[in-house]
Amino acid sequence: MKILIINSGSSSIKYQLMVMPENEVICSGMIDRIGLETSNVTFKTATASREETLPIPNHKVGLQKVANMLLDPEKGVIKSTSEIAAVGHRVVHGGSDFSATVKIDEKVKAKIKQLFELAPLHNPANLEGINVAEEIFSSAEQIAVFDTAFHQTMPEVAYKYAIPNYLLTENKVRVYGFHGTSHKYVSEKAINYLQNNSKIITIHLGNGCSMAAIKNGKCIDTSMGFSPSNGLIMGTRAGDIDQSVVFYMIKNLGYTPDEVNAVLLKQSGMLGLTGYSDLRDIEAEAEKGNKDCQLALQMNAYRIRKTIGAYTAALNGLDAIVFTAGIGENSSFMRNLICTDMDYFGIEIEKEKNQIRSKELREINSEKSIVKVLVVPTDEEYEIANQVFNLLEN
Repeated sequence: MKILIINSGSSSIKYQLMVMPENEVICSGMIDRIGLETSNVTFKTATASREETLPIPNHKVGLQKVANMLLDPEKGVIKSTSEIAAVGHRVVHGGSDFSATVKIDEKVKAKIKQLFELAPLHNPANLEGINVAEEIFSSAEQIAVFDTAFHQTMPEVAYKYAIPNYLLTENKVRVYGFHGTSHKYVSEKAINYLQNNSKIITIHLGNGCSMAAIKNGKCIDTSMGFSPSNGLIMGTRAGDIDQSVVFYMIKNLGYTPDEVNAVLLKQSGMLGLTGYSDLRDIEAEAEKGNKDCQLALQMNAYRIRKTIGAYTAALNGLDAIVFTAGIGENSSFMRNLICTDMDYFGIEIEKEKNQIRSKELREINSEKSIVKVLVVPTDEEYEIANQVFNLLEN
């Protein structure tokens, strides 16, 4: 069964074409920096790869580019879209309606659209991916895998807000959590590596960032909440902020609610602090002496360290922390910054190990470190493909 996986992030599209259940990857690739003039496009097979830089203004153009590469007469991997049995879509917010993988119909699409306001940087891109895939791969089953599903194991003490009860019972206002597909995949890899049901903190760092406290394989807390906008500092999102700031901006500074929303989601985070949203650019500027970039990186690491402390308390101990996703896997600078001055928690990395770049699971902690520090490359696409295959087989 050939399954195409489409993982639309806030500023990227990852894709893989896989044969299941053999777990054979026919091709894979990524389009990142969507919305910029310098979007990167990659396309890889077992025998060849290509990369180009060009403007990709939005997700629709990006997905059409992916389809064109798959079908390319000379370098493509399929002759007809009918070869693809299913398209698995990562969908960020499933609300309280979806706790498992589902086949997509008009009702499912309507629910995804209803949740636009709760995941404004993601659900619209996810739905766009579904609509484009339905046009291009019309004979394939369209399947949705929800980011919120893994976090459904959180206890009420963690997912409930201290607001009037009716807002939960009637309006479903609660912590949902996100990046669940990634947290699930890397935590299972880490548990298998550690060979016990461990107390683990997974740290997913990309343009969007989140952390999860995982005990015996189950999520007990996570940093994102009702929407993917709170918690850590992100590429363009502010993360945690005193709600009074929102009312101050509206009442005293003359902002409309929509304008405040735009500021906090699209103009804040690392972009608001530095003028850059991509961490690679920020690290490069920091090395040149840019003080705004240096401070932003310190702020980013500081908030992650605080959350490690909080989750260690929630878990009543800590066996390992796991870095994953674009920044977590590739930025030795951020990993070092986060793990500095964490000796009270028994966290210490070895600088030489930290510098190694690899696509394999690896330890970067020193021999003296009580807590294992792991880098586990995430594979959301494999996790999605596995769930899609299991749904269709059953």
